[in-house]
Amino acid sequence: MTTAEVADYLRVKERTIYEMVARQTIPFSRATGKLLFPRRLVDAWLETQTDLPQNVIVQAPPIYAGSNDPLLEWALRQSGAGLAVLASGSMQGLADLAAGRAVLAGCHLVEPESGSWNIPAVRSHLPGGAHVLIHWARRTQGLITPPGNPLGITSLRDAVNRGLRFATRAEGAGSQRLLDLLLSREGLTLADLTTADRPAETHADLAALIETGEADCGLGLQAAAGRLGFLPLVEDESFDLAMTRRDYFEPPIQTLLTFARTEAFARRAAYLGGYDLTNLGRVVWNG
Repeated sequence: MTTAEVADYLRVKERTIYEMVARQTIPFSRATGKLLFPRRLVDAWLETQTDLPQNVIVQAPPIYAGSNDPLLEWALRQSGAGLAVLASGSMQGLADLAAGRAVLAGCHLVEPESGSWNIPAVRSHLPGGAHVLIHWARRTQGLITPPGNPLGITSLRDAVNRGLRFATRAEGAGSQRLLDLLLSREGLTLADLTTADRPAETHADLAALIETGEADCGLGLQAAAGRLGFLPLVEDESFDLAMTRRDYFEPPIQTLLTFARTEAFARRAAYLGGYDLTNLGRVVWNG
């Protein structure tokens, strides 16, 4: 559905739909620059907004929410797991999982004080002891630049000091929180950056901003850099998957994890680059 059609479907004004998109509270996608709203996902989202008696158990819709990861989203499509993708950032993904709006959420959230990945965030967002955190991959993040790094960027501080235009992610995205941490280690803040006109929604979108000249660099995955230049900054980022213990044993997630042990999956990871799959599938936290 278009914006006008979904507004009519929900009996609200179009302005309300744009506000919901900005807050990422409704399922949507962008195709050729236009907002589109898959009816099936909108209907599933509506069901999760329904108030029910406390003794009624409702199965969450078959949706993967959370952080954007090129390898994971490819695997979800190729494996036939049956999960739709609603990648809207690590923090939002955990919120969707907690609210029953998704069965699976991916995150890469580092706690600045301890340097621990994901467990502190999952504990705070998913209380009650019903969830489990499964390791997906160690990933490499760094500065993506135009092909050949024509500006000769040598470090994060170098790019900031020269006033280069940064492609950034939305607030709540794991990569944006990581950028904040890396800047703080240099005695800098996000306010010190010169930024592109709009935030990127995904790692691929961030790379596109750089490739089209809308930005000079940005923090993103090696897997998204492709033919662009890449300066590694963090090589041990932990990307993990949160779900309920019940859903861990259900076909969608077991199908995904089974596919992740195939040769085709390993070849795809090697092709993208920047993935360490050594402990894929290991339980890193059990609530």
